[in-house]
Amino acid sequence: MACILHIETSTTTCSVAVSENSQVIFQQAEQPAEGQLGGSAEKLGPMVDEAMSFTDSHAIPFDAVAVSCGPGSYTGLRIGVSMAKGICYGQGLKLISVPTLQLLCVPVLLREAVREEDALLCPMIDARRMEVYAGIYDRALREVRAVGADVVDAETYRPWLDEHPVYFFGNGAAKCMEQINHPNARLIEGIEPLAKWMQPLAERRFVSGQFEDVAYFEPFYLKDYVAKMPKKLI
Repeated sequence: MACILHIETSTTTCSVAVSENSQVIFQQAEQPAEGQLGGSAEKLGPMVDEAMSFTDSHAIPFDAVAVSCGPGSYTGLRIGVSMAKGICYGQGLKLISVPTLQLLCVPVLLREAVREEDALLCPMIDARRMEVYAGIYDRALREVRAVGADVVDAETYRPWLDEHPVYFFGNGAAKCMEQINHPNARLIEGIEPLAKWMQPLAERRFVSGQFEDVAYFEPFYLKDYVAKMPKKLI
């Protein structure tokens, strides 16, 4: 199996992890102090250096770099992807992208917090006010509804809520529950997109040869959302 460096900077928490043979062998995560700007830019470099020093000291060569590719913070994603691409260029490594909303589902599934077989998962990334980036997945992480930028009201997720229990989580979820207000809506708190959760998704892509072109890859946010999001969110 592969040794993969994982980088996650889609929200205010900046995190780095290393996995080898399906096990996380190094992890670190930090949040910027309240009011601090550019937290990812300041913290990511030293965290990556520490992860690489760890693997060097154990004579473990990297096979790939995995990066959370959004949607999420415009600045955070740029920083994370730029770091990942720079390492891939410098060391001749493969680049793997991990969709942030799928990444959010991993701790929910690992904790067995979802019990109903027909339940759906709706990870949410905050986009200010009553707007979120969200997608809907089944328990096998098959896409039920494509990722979109949603303005949340009582009707936004009703077609799925009328048929299934739907679990909402991520840093955009709590603020939406009063608007959603449906008996099938479930809130799971405390779920963050952290690098240590990237391992199963990144390893699956590594095994299947699902790599990105290092020269041309851009985060999901940049490619698909910047043109249509309100300027206040960019």
